[in-house]
Amino acid sequence: MARTQFDLIVFDWDGTLMDSTATIVQCIQAAARDLGLPVPDKRAASHVIGLGLADAMAAAMPDIDAKYYPRIVERYRHHYLGQDHDLTLFDGVREMLADLSQQNYFLAVATGKSRVGLNRALNATGLLSVFDATRCADETFSKPHPAMLQELTRELGQDMARTLMIGDTTHDLQMALNAGAASVAVEYGAHPVHELSALKPRYSAPTIPALHAWLLEHA
Repeated sequence: MARTQFDLIVFDWDGTLMDSTATIVQCIQAAARDLGLPVPDKRAASHVIGLGLADAMAAAMPDIDAKYYPRIVERYRHHYLGQDHDLTLFDGVREMLADLSQQNYFLAVATGKSRVGLNRALNATGLLSVFDATRCADETFSKPHPAMLQELTRELGQDMARTLMIGDTTHDLQMALNAGAASVAVEYGAHPVHELSALKPRYSAPTIPALHAWLLEHA
């Protein structure tokens, strides 16, 4: 099938391809609890998913002394690394990525994870060879700054006007807007649907199979 609108499809990782939202929330809360700090509720903890780790902790717990943030990050990593081997991709992700790869789309990841964290996840899931390029929050500006998409398009020699960003948070969709790329929201991740819809994505997918079908028809 000939591509009609896009040549490059960029995916967020956590909450979009990997079912990790609940684990991330629990680890943020556990990190605060370890240090005797006020524990952010589920909404506050989930809202920061997609940001770089230091930015995420500052946004989830904005009213504490800044000296605690490096310690919170360390405790978060401790808890997350103890659980990340149990995380799984959403059902249908492998099939969708294989299908898109066979149709010769350029595929990329733009994530708030660190490079070490993303590489661990790609190796654990066997998806390292599927993506043509990846960008992490510790390598450039964090979302919603457009740098990740700008750098990915330059690296792959692609046109931003023919680039699609897919994600589960407003950080992902705002990054796409800031970069001049199109976006698609997924409804099963960290941010509520009404917040995603306000950023006018091309489509809002309730499931991976629905996303897969939309991409086959419209991308």
